Amino acid sequence: MKFTVLMENTAPEGSCLASEHGLSLYLEHRGHRLLLDAGSSGKFADNAAALGIDLSQVELAVLSHGHYDHADGLRRFFAVNPTACVYARPQAGGPYFSTSQGEPRFIGVHRDIWEGQRGRFLTPEGLTEILEGAWLVPETVHGGPFASRETALLRKTGPDQFAPDDFSHEQSLVLEGARGLVVFNSCSHGGIVNIVQGVTEQLGKPVYAVVGGLHMFSPKAPSGMNCTPDYARSVADALLEQGVERVYTGHCTGEAAFAVLKERLGERLFALTGGMEVELA
Repeated sequence: MKFTVLMENTAPEGSCLASEHGLSLYLEHRGHRLLLDAGSSGKFADNAAALGIDLSQVELAVLSHGHYDHADGLRRFFAVNPTACVYARPQAGGPYFSTSQGEPRFIGVHRDIWEGQRGRFLTPEGLTEILEGAWLVPETVHGGPFASRETALLRKTGPDQFAPDDFSHEQSLVLEGARGLVVFNSCSHGGIVNIVQGVTEQLGKPVYAVVGGLHMFSPKAPSGMNCTPDYARSVADALLEQGVERVYTGHCTGEAAFAVLKERLGERLFALTGGMEVELA
């Protein structure tokens, strides 16, 4: 299998590629072409063109969760690809908010995408095999010592009422490779250790690699992290205990957390950036 980073918070210096707060990956797996997320604008499509990737040939897309920085680029995707469906969780169109900048602000999928293009979305419940060796895996392990430390994300429950986001709108795209499963989870809001455990339990196979953000960044904390260094170290240690051999991360992980994870994961840890191409067995 192969994945290419179409959009990420960073891009190589001097390249023609755009960067933005968002994530989008193009994947090739057993002869199929897939898209995971579309960033927060249409710039991912410009990057795809610059990289020689024809988005009109994508067979299906996956929305990892219901936040704008992964969904808003779907406007552009729908324009360049008139046929591919987008797999999402049934709850992906919910009213999701963030207090990271103060008062609650809407960060969900905008209505013109979720409702205006409703026929393009498929929203199966539970574990779903979408292609041979490719699954959508909901999160089944919640809470505990490896739950996300994020406190700024909410779902609206009434006119002026909010509750903590339970991330029921989040899912992993899991591909089977020769060395084990590869888990693509763009933000890992539920905690990557919990997510890997849930994938292993549901599919009965070991996880070889993890790709995506780990949601440890905080724009307000002096440390640049929404968790303690000890928590980040415990996550790295637990991934090693689970048998994960490679971790490709960026977007919402943050530089400070990446440095802490590097202490434990060493050469198993890789930083995502725009234009990056990775082949996995």
